[in-house]
Amino acid sequence: MKLNMIYWKGDQFWLGKLLEHPEIMTQGETLEELEENLRDAYHMMVMEDVPDDHETKEITL
Repeated sequence: MKLNMIYWKGDQFWLGKLLEHPEIMTQGETLEELEENLRDAYHMMVMEDVPDDHETKEITL
């Protein structure tokens, strides 16, 4: 899956959020760290209530 990252340089850190999920926002010392932190935040949000023994299936909408 690919999502779009919106990012900018703050006073000390790179800041960013996901265009498709603007409620997910984080920071990083480098752009690479920012990307990793956004991935982690996305997975934590999406998988918050999902048990470890879950199953997945691709569906068409």
